[in-house]
Amino acid sequence: MTTTTAGLDADALIAAAREQTGLTNLGDDAILEGLHVLIDAINREAKLTAAAQGRWAQQITATLANRLQVEHYLASHPALLDAPVEKPLFVFGLPRTGTTLTINLLNADPARRCFLRWEAFNSVPPAAKGALSSDPRYVAEQARLDMMLKYAPHISAMHHEDADSPTECQFSMAPSFCAQYYDSVLHIPSYQKWLFSTSYLPAFRYQKRLFQLLQENEGGQWTLKNPWHPLFLNDLTTIYPDAQLVMTHRDPADVVASACSLVYQVRKMFSDDVDPVEVGKSQLRTFDLMIERMMAYREKHGADSIHDIPYDAQLRDPIGEMKRLYARFDTELTVEAETAMQAMLDANPQGKHGKHSYDLADYGLDRAGVHTHFRDYTERFGIACRA
Repeated sequence: MTTTTAGLDADALIAAAREQTGLTNLGDDAILEGLHVLIDAINREAKLTAAAQGRWAQQITATLANRLQVEHYLASHPALLDAPVEKPLFVFGLPRTGTTLTINLLNADPARRCFLRWEAFNSVPPAAKGALSSDPRYVAEQARLDMMLKYAPHISAMHHEDADSPTECQFSMAPSFCAQYYDSVLHIPSYQKWLFSTSYLPAFRYQKRLFQLLQENEGGQWTLKNPWHPLFLNDLTTIYPDAQLVMTHRDPADVVASACSLVYQVRKMFSDDVDPVEVGKSQLRTFDLMIERMMAYREKHGADSIHDIPYDAQLRDPIGEMKRLYARFDTELTVEAETAMQAMLDANPQGKHGKHSYDLADYGLDRAGVHTHFRDYTERFGIACRA
């Protein structure tokens, strides 16, 4: 494969989405800044293959089209915006710290409402009552994922999702083009610089509107997961002042190695020129800022403003950690919910989709150096580190 030299065009992608849907209203024009920064970074820095450029043109067009449809549906059903999003619970932490296990446990509770993979990309109309795992859009997305599994089983071993699995709620921020997802899957340092310094309020405003649409027929306490939320906790809690915040923690040497491996493998799907050492540097840069902003939030709002879950404790006693979490937020853990959580664990043992192997040396790093780098963080939270 060869690296493409032609570029994507933001205005052309917007026009394509409007032509595809017959709709024009994207809602908040503030999102256009992020779109143009992203497209410029892709064109100048991402070194996409020709095939990947076509895929990204399709993906961004589809993202814009979905947003157009969301805004149109809300304009046609304005009463949906009167329904509250009460006490949403957000799970986050450095990536690969057990956020997926946590959200899957919480998703087993029938009182909760998670953001599912298929509805992230094809949101309109909202699913009918009882159809979250039978809607034709779910069926189509599951077929697509099954096909991907045949060609890239190693990705599933690193991070597996079914069409009706809870997905990262950054995919509800992606239509505002303010999401760490883009920076993870592509080498776009200028976009990263913009992302780390911009306001996330437009993205959270749209996210809340999307949830108000999706809960029309399928409600519950919104329970969401996005490892990257420490980057923007102030803006998150501006939009959701009653949010419940949960952070997972793990030995940072394992975190960095696993995250680098996943980012490197995904980036190779789009570019033939991926520097593993740069992946390592970028992950450290991102994790440093996540920790810095999370600590600043705690300093302002109190150490107990975020509920903590140690990775090792979660693996040893996942139901016990759920009981601790529910008690922290004065929420009843019903027998029905606990039974469903245990059933989920029994059906999904660790390693079910393959073993994820990784080595820090591949990214120019070593365990001792990573432990030294994150010593203040690990000592503050009592994180056990393996030599």
